[in-house]
Amino acid sequence: MSALRPDRQGRARGAAAHDDDARINVVDALRGIALLFILLANVWYFSSGFEFHLVDDPAHGTVDRLVAGAAELLFAMKAYLLFSFLFGYSFTLQLDSAARRGVAFGPSFLRRLSGLFVLGALHAVLLYHGDILTTYALLGLVLLTARRTEPRAALVAAAAIVGVVATVIGLAAVLGATVVPDEAAALAAGARSTEALRGGLGDVVLEHLRSLPAMLGALAVQGPLAFAAFLVGLAAGRHRMLATVPTHENLLCRCERVGYPVGLAGAAVFAVGGGSASMTGLMVSAVTAPFLAAAYAATLLRLFTRRPRVADALAPAGRMALTNYLGQSLLCVLVFTGVGLGLAGHTSPAQTLLIALTIFAVQVATSAWWMRRFRYGPVEWALRAWTHRRWPDLRR
Repeated sequence: MSALRPDRQGRARGAAAHDDDARINVVDALRGIALLFILLANVWYFSSGFEFHLVDDPAHGTVDRLVAGAAELLFAMKAYLLFSFLFGYSFTLQLDSAARRGVAFGPSFLRRLSGLFVLGALHAVLLYHGDILTTYALLGLVLLTARRTEPRAALVAAAAIVGVVATVIGLAAVLGATVVPDEAAALAAGARSTEALRGGLGDVVLEHLRSLPAMLGALAVQGPLAFAAFLVGLAAGRHRMLATVPTHENLLCRCERVGYPVGLAGAAVFAVGGGSASMTGLMVSAVTAPFLAAAYAATLLRLFTRRPRVADALAPAGRMALTNYLGQSLLCVLVFTGVGLGLAGHTSPAQTLLIALTIFAVQVATSAWWMRRFRYGPVEWALRAWTHRRWPDLRR
């Protein structure tokens, strides 16, 4: 960071530096909801070690399994697609900002990706082994090479990626591949992982390190689908769809009419069929989860344009999404692991959901307070400093 320097070259430079700070409120609000979805999909991996090993906690009864199954149906394999779509959309805004300021985009974006990768690696080891930032950093390199792709070509490529992923999973299922070959061994491993989560920081870090190989394997599915969502976001960004939401009302309605029946049907097959533990469920979800994610986005965008106060309430959380993403993991560590309250394995699915909703409510309120006083979230500010090699003004 020795190359960083204070930015003190006058109002003209300040205006240029702030040009890329113009925010689209609905984008920030949608990113805020995506944060909630990410939390509702990830919180289970903090509350129990069984989730990581893709088996039900033996202590859970029928009602518990129904609650957990409903959360899996609605959010699993959908939340990160929405977040990935926004990453691709924001990429186009960054490209345009660099063009307006007359600066080279590639070097600064590469520095940003390197910063994301380091943050993600620390996150994966210290807080949550299911980190997505390292994946985004690596996929961002591919997105940079594809930045001149035309919208139609980007959509075709995204559909092709989804088709290839589903086909490969389907072939694996036909050939007899299984995600959980030995359920008894998985149950024993889940009990050991839960006990490790209730230990101290060293136990938690060791558990994360032990889990990383399996998580890298999961990226064989998650990574390509995330990149497909990048490409859809790239196409939407080329048309500035989220800056002119009312003009795309018919498209949003079609996304809802098609996305909900197809997406919910696929989600039901995924959840009832065993979720991520089922090759068939994974194949169906790979194809249908994008439809449900698109329907969610369409409904939320229509809501935000009709109820701008809702967007105003959620937008601050989206403006500091990186801080909040890492903050969610930190708070879950403090609540569920032995570093804090040690509640891992001791909360029902309903209680786990309530804890997640409480964390998000606290983040929404804290984000509103912070953004009234500061221009960036604390992690965003540090990443921006690394990206642009100068200390940005933090206070408003």
